[in-house]
Amino acid sequence: MRDAVCLGINVFFQFTMNFARMAHGFIRVVFCIWGAEMKRYPAYLFDADGTLIDTAELIYQCFRFTCKKFADMEISREMALKYTGLPLRKHMEAYLGPLDDEAFRVRAEAHMDYQMAIYRDHLKAFPGVREALVALRERGARMAVVTSRRIPTLSLFLKETGLYGFFSAFVTPESTPRHKPAPDPALEALRLLGIPAQDALFVGDSEWDMACGKAAGLDTAIVPWAPSDRAHWSAAPTYVLADIAAL
Repeated sequence: MRDAVCLGINVFFQFTMNFARMAHGFIRVVFCIWGAEMKRYPAYLFDADGTLIDTAELIYQCFRFTCKKFADMEISREMALKYTGLPLRKHMEAYLGPLDDEAFRVRAEAHMDYQMAIYRDHLKAFPGVREALVALRERGARMAVVTSRRIPTLSLFLKETGLYGFFSAFVTPESTPRHKPAPDPALEALRLLGIPAQDALFVGDSEWDMACGKAAGLDTAIVPWAPSDRAHWSAAPTYVLADIAAL
């Protein structure tokens, strides 16, 4: 009898804790959806592809080209975008298998040459991003980009979309030995900005962004245009934004 009572108490306790966690997340989602003013942070870390700039079609076309050229393999748009947010080598090896340094160099060179040839047809900032960055800058927030895109095309794409000047720090795969989803890129951005983790929000569109931010001790926010199927993500966002202006 006593064992049954203890079991019942434990089940009730677990249910209560799970409900509390769900309610906390729900409140934060509603908080953003209904336009209430969310916490204002002294600093914001932004992913680039899929967060600031819409490069989904560009990424798809480039991986479609590379997989066809080097493996005679057709990939779907969904498959090509599944690993967006990872560094190029990990992304490429997800389709082509392990690559030694020379094999990766050859494939990456062809991949990036093709990207440079077509990017103007597939590059734009997401709606409302520039306005949100203007508002954050006007209230004195410091901003950094934390991305798996290397610095040459990151700089080019941000300048082409008119976003480059909003940021005072850029963390790319060249910046840290470990990349997303490890915390290193976010921690490096905090170091460059001179800001503690509790004073910054990591804004992104992927599981890798949320995991990186969470591992570094930051609150995180998912942008409105991020994939909606997040049930199996390893790290849930602190906020789900219904409007980028909520920042």
